[in-house]
Amino acid sequence: MGDTGSLALGGALGVVSVLIKREFWLVLVGGVFVAEALSVMLQVSSFRLLKRRVFRMSPLHHHFELTGWTESKIISRFWIVALIFALFALTTLKLR
Repeated sequence: MGDTGSLALGGALGVVSVLIKREFWLVLVGGVFVAEALSVMLQVSSFRLLKRRVFRMSPLHHHFELTGWTESKIISRFWIVALIFALFALTTLKLR
């Protein structure tokens, strides 16, 4: 799936979360993506303010690559974490 497909799915998730008035639900569903974005923000702000890095490299998956994890291990762990975030988001969703 390229940029077009992923942007369309992300936009659809955003629209659905706004329509059902569960905007925080979107943060839970996209927990891995939020963690990746936050790792970049944390790395940049830490380096600018303290002249020190929090991770070896950002985004977060590159940090794990540099610590010695294989790409398939990182992907499988991120899938598991994404599944946990998605299931947690579904448990918070109340159907009327």
